[in-house]
Parts: sequence; structure tokens; C-alpha cells
Amino acid sequence: MAGGKMKKDKPQRGSSATGSNHFQGGISFHKSKGQHILKNPLLVDSIVQKAGIKSTDVILEIGPGTGNLTKKLLEAGKSVIAVEVDPRMVLELQRRFQGTPLSNRLKVIEGDVLKCGLPYFDICVANIPYQISSPLTFKLLAHRPLFRAAVIMFQREFAMRLVAQPGDSLYCRLSVNTQLLARVSHLLKVGKNNFRPPPKVDSSVVRIEPRGPLGPVNFKEWDGLVRICFNRKNKTIGSIFRQKSVLSLLEKNYRTLQALQNSEKAPSDDMEMVLDVSALGETFGDLSMDADDGKDDDEMEVDDGDAKRADFKEKVLKVLKEGKYEDKRSIKLAQADFMHLLSLFNKAGIHFS
Repeated sequence: MAGGKMKKDKPQRGSSATGSNHFQGGISFHKSKGQHILKNPLLVDSIVQKAGIKSTDVILEIGPGTGNLTKKLLEAGKSVIAVEVDPRMVLELQRRFQGTPLSNRLKVIEGDVLKCGLPYFDICVANIPYQISSPLTFKLLAHRPLFRAAVIMFQREFAMRLVAQPGDSLYCRLSVNTQLLARVSHLLKVGKNNFRPPPKVDSSVVRIEPRGPLGPVNFKEWDGLVRICFNRKNKTIGSIFRQKSVLSLLEKNYRTLQALQNSEKAPSDDMEMVLDVSALGETFGDLSMDADDGKDDDEMEVDDGDAKRADFKEKVLKVLKEGKYEDKRSIKLAQADFMHLLSLFNKAGIHFS
């Protein structure tokens, strides 16, 4: 269960209004809203134990549902702030703990977690709807002050992309962006039969520990570079940057920046170094699949008869050759490599945003 977006269920022909819903204590759960309640008490205990909760911790729970995990979190920490979008679940949660010693340590926020302002917390523990996995991950990583850790249930393939390392088949833009900002580790695999109703796929619990200050990083620039590199992650960097679409984009940025500098209206470095980390999660699909347009590199090369474009192409390729990246592949580059490549491009006056 989670505090993500709710969608209206469409009635299916030939079925009753509640035919596709699952019930617990008279409450129906809707798969379309990502409502999958953990029903295995041993699994709940394992998640709490692996989270490493301290008795002084303020815990953020996203999507408490009927409170199976909430109860264990209240017993382990100082207090729980639960964010829930479904008013029925909010009411059930309040009823469950009303009149108990735990009630004064539980605060329930009714709303969409992606739109709510989050209060201070030490650790986040959540079983979320999978459709909000990426934007929620980056919203948490953008939260200040930094929290100690987040222990979150994700769809298994999404989780494995989060923890993938250079050279792994699932290593992608999601992996690079997340690991730039946090240390990520896989805690345990969770079968779909541990939920009511069961989802279509298995899940995994992942631990995310935000890194300390990164220094001045322009996240729009960073993500612009990484997005291009992972568009065809198995191709060489040289092949990717010979594509007409890539060169046209970079040349447009280059000419625009030159014009701004000439008119003395160029944006300052301080304005560019925005800490809008959450923007990194805005354009990922459910699993951050890397695209491939299927076209050969030769079909995408610029016409060298155009002198200006030919000169700019040579400028780009010169950066790759100097950094010895021309024959390397994105799937095998680490964060430090992308950071170095970005600095070389910027030094040459080439930008990605």
C-alpha cells in the first residue's frame, strides 16, 4: 500500500462492482491503485529488523494501508508519520490505533506523497505502488535535511536496476542517477504471494542511503549527458555522439550559449547549480527502459559538406578522443567517468541543457 496517485476504477462488463477487489476487515483493495497489503507477519518483522531502526527515530511510512507494518514501526521507533492517499485507509488506520498506547506516536497525513511537503524524518520504510517508484525515489533524495536511510519495497526489476553496476545488463540511466546521490543495496527478494491481493510480479526490498554533499553539480547538465549516453548504451560513445540528432541538440545549445555570452545575458554558474534532484526522476518510465531507435549509426551522421556543422562535429569528437572515451560504452562507465566526461565537454564550451 502506498500514498501515491489514485485512479478511478472502470467497471468491467459482465462483472460486479467489487468483483476484482480483495478484502481485509471489510475494506476492498484495488490493484489499479497499487494497493497490495503485506500479509506475511514474518516478512514484516524481517523488513523492520533489516531497516535498523533506532528507538529515537522518527519514521516516515508511505502507504501504511491497514497498518500491518505501521504497528511494528511504532514499536521499534520514537514515532511514525504515515502518508496515505486513500481516505478509507486513513480512517481504518486511525481506528486501529485509537485508544492504544501507540496512538499518540502516530501522525497520519492524508494526501498524495508526490505532492505533499514531507516533514523531518530519520528513516523511511515503505511498501509503495510501483507506478510512483522513480519520482518518489528522487523526491526522497531531494529532501533536506538528509535522512539516514530509506528501506523501500519496489518491483523486482526496478530494484535490480537501482542496484546494477557498470557492466550489468540492467545498468541504465536510473542506476547512474540514483547511485550518484546514494548508496543502494538489495536487502531481500519478496514473492508475490506475500501480498493481498498478489501483484503480477515479484518484489524486492532495497536500502537507499543518501550520500553527503556532492559539491557543485548541475543536475540538468548531468542528466542531459547521461540521457544521451544511455539512449543506446551498448554502442560506443563515439557512435552515439556522431548521431545527427545528438550533434544538432548540442550545437543548438552551443550557439545559444554563445549568443547569450555575446549579449552579456548568460546565466550565472550559481543559478545553474540548482539542487533540483527530484527532476532526475521526472522522465523515467516504470522501469527506466533504455531506448534504441534501431537505426544504424551511419544513417544518422551529419553531412560534412556543411562547414559549420562539420567543425562542431570535430569539436565534439576531439573531446572524446582527448578523454579516451570514443571507443568506450556507456554500460561500462561509472559515475566518475560520466562526471569527467561532462567536465571535458563543459570545458570545451559544450553543454547539455
